[in-house]
This record gives sequence, C-alpha cells and structure tokens, in this order.
Amino acid sequence: MVTKHQIKLINSLSQKKYRQEHGLFIVEGIKGIKEFLISNFQLGTLYTTKDIFETSKSKLVEISETELKKISNLKNPNIALAIFKIPEPVAPKSQGLIVALDDVRDPGNLGTIIRLCDWYGVSQLICSKTTVDCYNSKVVQATMGSLTRVNICYLNLETFIASSNTNVYGTFMDGENIYNSELPTEGIIVLGNEANGISSAVADQVNRRITIPQFGENKSTESLNVANATAIVLSEFRRRSIEK
Repeated sequence: MVTKHQIKLINSLSQKKYRQEHGLFIVEGIKGIKEFLISNFQLGTLYTTKDIFETSKSKLVEISETELKKISNLKNPNIALAIFKIPEPVAPKSQGLIVALDDVRDPGNLGTIIRLCDWYGVSQLICSKTTVDCYNSKVVQATMGSLTRVNICYLNLETFIASSNTNVYGTFMDGENIYNSELPTEGIIVLGNEANGISSAVADQVNRRITIPQFGENKSTESLNVANATAIVLSEFRRRSIEK
C-alpha cells in the first residue's frame, strides 16, 4: 500500500520546486518505466498494480487501482508510476549537431523535441533557463523514454553560444530558405519561444538565419509549431549529411 506521506511527496513532484528540493521526478506507464529501468537513471520506488517489472523487489510497492489514481497525474492511469532520481547534469560538448531552445514553454513541445533529437541522433539538447523543466511529468510522458538517451543542459544560452567555435543556425521568418542553404554535419540549431521566437540577445549570436518556406497560397498561417519546425529542420540537416 501507499502511505499518506508517500502520496503527499508524489503529488508535490508535479511542481518544479519540489522536484528540485527532493531531486526526484515521476515516470508513468509501462513503456516509459521500462525504458528508464534499463537506462542509467536510478530508481527510487516503483508503485504498480501488477508485478510485471524486472527490478529489485525492495523498491517495488504493489498498490490498488484506487491508490494509483491518488498519485497519478493522468486521467486514466496505466498500471504503474515510478519515482526516479534526477541525475547530476553533464556539461555539454561543442561538437556534433546540437539543438538549442530559447524559452520554449510548452511541455508537449519540449517532450516532442526530445523525441526528435533521439530519432535524428542529436545527443545534446541545450535549454535556456526559462525553458520548461524536462522533468515536468507532461514532458517525461511525451518523450516516451527518449529522455534517457538525450543529454539535456539548462544554462545561459547566450554565454554557451558565444563560447562555441561553430556555426550557429537560427530559425526566423525572414531567414534564408533552408532548402537552398548549405547545411553542415556540425553546428548549433536555435529554435525560439512559441509566441515570440528567438530573443534578440540570442539572435545576436546567430550567424546563419534560416527559414522553412511557406507554400500555401494565402499565406495566412503566421508560423509553424516549434516542435514541427524542429522535425523539418533536423530532417533537412540529416538528409544533407547522407548526400555528402
């Protein structure tokens, strides 16, 4: 069974300040939990209605469906909820293809972008300090386990870019058509806030402005969703690397 103290702790982890205070975050669902169990992330406690996971019995607590609903963030909880320890951050390396996010606020967008980085072989994701927390439960859910394979760092984006000796590509409405641009196998790709795009301070650090051209006749759509834009940009960068 799950105690009142455990319920209080688990529910508190929906807030960033308590995740940071306790150094813990939540993973829900069979697939996500199994991905984390075979990764380098350390399991705290696994609460489940069915004993189907390969893990230490000392860290497994069997609970009822009613108890699971009390600790879950989902409307329809899926068998299990696990608490994992937040690992110490690993300093990024200025090599390979890197994605950098400037003030991306939507958890679903960040989760999808993490999955895209995993899919396209981008092992490093740099986030501004105002970007949504990658251990937010909605972000974790959206990554479908890809969070275990992408190194995510939160830092001063301007300082990081300024200290990087590589090309910096930024997505803008008035940039060069990405389909006509020279795209290298290494560099930093910056994507900005859902409503405001890349901030002026970070934009000053960009030396290659690119855009995804709009083909619709009436041109009434203001911009692409940042996760959709990430998919298109990464696909084009990787396509060029195959052609070289």
